[in-house]
Amino acid sequence: MSGLRIPLDGPDGSGTANAFAVLAPNPSPMTLDGTNTWVIGTGEETLVVDPGPDDEAHLRRLVAHLGERRVRAVLLSHGHDDHSGGARRFAELVGAPVRALDPRHRLGEEGLGDGDVITVDGLELHVVGTPGHSFDSLCFWLPEDGAVLTGDTVLGRGTTVIAPDGDLADYLRSLDLLRATVEKVGARALLPGHGPVLPDPVGALDGYVAHRRQRLDQIRRARRQGATTPKEIVEVVYAEVDRSLWPAAEMSVRAQLSYLDGLGE
Repeated sequence: MSGLRIPLDGPDGSGTANAFAVLAPNPSPMTLDGTNTWVIGTGEETLVVDPGPDDEAHLRRLVAHLGERRVRAVLLSHGHDDHSGGARRFAELVGAPVRALDPRHRLGEEGLGDGDVITVDGLELHVVGTPGHSFDSLCFWLPEDGAVLTGDTVLGRGTTVIAPDGDLADYLRSLDLLRATVEKVGARALLPGHGPVLPDPVGALDGYVAHRRQRLDQIRRARRQGATTPKEIVEVVYAEVDRSLWPAAEMSVRAQLSYLDGLGE
């Protein structure tokens, strides 16, 4: 893809011609290398998507990267702290409003929702509602670069956990929507909230859908074999996964059990 940046030294600085990642220093098994803060636009005015955690050094490094450029708005892919925790402080530093689907995370009068189009520097950023990882998850389509910013809906490595404020049925519908959308518009890259750029959107989403269906089948089998609690199912289905990830796996299992119960299985 022309203009795609995938640096050899990690996500910081990756992106496309009009989207640049500034990596927050919050690596963990859940956040991978850290949170990707996305700067959209290369002219005098920009948008910033997901300022990341409330980390003063990160926020000031982001301000330094922007230089004299004005931030028109701060946009949140969702309200989880590793994406939104620093939003209010960053907004104070640059004098910009914060727009989010969840009113609790807004700073200013404007919200953010499916179908909204934000313009900056001659670019359009289209908001796509993708609930599932969380109830308020959003993705952003940047037509100029053929890129979709996916927040935590699709990660650069591994798979997404369904958080307690999310829903697997919603998530599967969102994956189907994204899959259809990226094929229809010819998207050429996914820009995730954590991990590296994905240069094959259709392949990445096909893999995500297949993985979810596989996990559901594994959980069905584990239940038939006598596992009943989320902990027991994790011990069977995620036996080969690093145990440090088992708490996150248990969270996903709870979401999957709720989904299966909803189907009457």
